[in-house]
Amino acid sequence: MARLSTDEAAALVERFRRQLRERRLPVTRQRLAIAEGLCRAEDHPSVEELSRRLRAKGERVGMATVYRTLDALVAAGLAREHDFGDGFKRYEPLSREVAGHEHLRCVRCGRVIEFVNDRLERALRLTADEHGFVYHHHRIEIHGLCRQCRGTDLGGLAARVP
Repeated sequence: MARLSTDEAAALVERFRRQLRERRLPVTRQRLAIAEGLCRAEDHPSVEELSRRLRAKGERVGMATVYRTLDALVAAGLAREHDFGDGFKRYEPLSREVAGHEHLRCVRCGRVIEFVNDRLERALRLTADEHGFVYHHHRIEIHGLCRQCRGTDLGGLAARVP
């Protein structure tokens, strides 16, 4: 499943380019390649994964540049940083057009599955309201076993589990 459409990815990279200019920071080919690589990712890449993908495309980008650029994207509100318990951070692009979502993470294979649940969204807002709390945002990560890993653990029993 593609994370952002081509138009959404291009718009996010253009927003990053504008923010760099507004802050009087250099708009370099490397920074834009990193932003584009993140926007076109279909997963939640780590710094190392993103760097490896850029090198495979012939981009010469140092690890420090990848780290600094991802930090700048996060600070600008154009990307989100995740710690899924792998021992390193993973990143995803944020677009105005993309609805909020949550994550399921398999503790065995590391697979990350995104989901949206309107009932959960409503329940969180109601809970905040019940406690006199002004809702701003939330982040939910559910850790467990994915269907494939659960099937490995339970053998034939997994076929009966919905």
